[in-house]
Amino acid sequence: MINLRKGAFIKKAKDISINGALALALLSSGLMMPGCSGNQEDESDYSYEETTYSKGIRSHIKEVKPGEFKITDEETVDPEKSVAIVTYLDGHTDSLSTTAAKALIDDEIRTNHSGIGHHSGLSSMLLYGGMGYMLGRNMNNGYINNYRERDRDTRGFYANPGAYSKSQSAVQEVHNTRSTRVVNTRPSGGRSGFFGRSSGRSGG
Repeated sequence: MINLRKGAFIKKAKDISINGALALALLSSGLMMPGCSGNQEDESDYSYEETTYSKGIRSHIKEVKPGEFKITDEETVDPEKSVAIVTYLDGHTDSLSTTAAKALIDDEIRTNHSGIGHHSGLSSMLLYGGMGYMLGRNMNNGYINNYRERDRDTRGFYANPGAYSKSQSAVQEVHNTRSTRVVNTRPSGGRSGFFGRSSGRSGG
């Protein structure tokens, strides 16, 4: 047994780095870092798939009656140019980014759990159109896909059959540009560098 003089540990603790303090906290709590356990870890515990698209969607939405909207056109664009352009009855327009569109959808879900998708409000156009397709496939937005699954036939959200047909072609084009990246979070340096990351690509 190693004997320490009283107060020696307190003196040494002043010089402990953040990493050292983290290690002490983990050890004192009984937790073990990956790689410190005697059990064999599965590779999947350290990796996940991330899907990206090289095409985005520009959605055109028009107010046809007070509070009632229809999707009039959808086309593919560069991902960073994805937007919903909304034209209101009074003639003014708004350009909603993917962030703004998601906020409107989330607000609708919070306030009207059973009603979303069963009316012609703006949030339904965003959810069930091409914008919702893009948002639903982004990481951590999977719940949007769950709502989209409730209404598989989305033709009623479009102004006419031609707009619906064009939208389906645009969405398919976006789908065909998907690329899957496997992100590996396993430490590359053994017991050091616990937060290291490496990645590889695989075609989608």
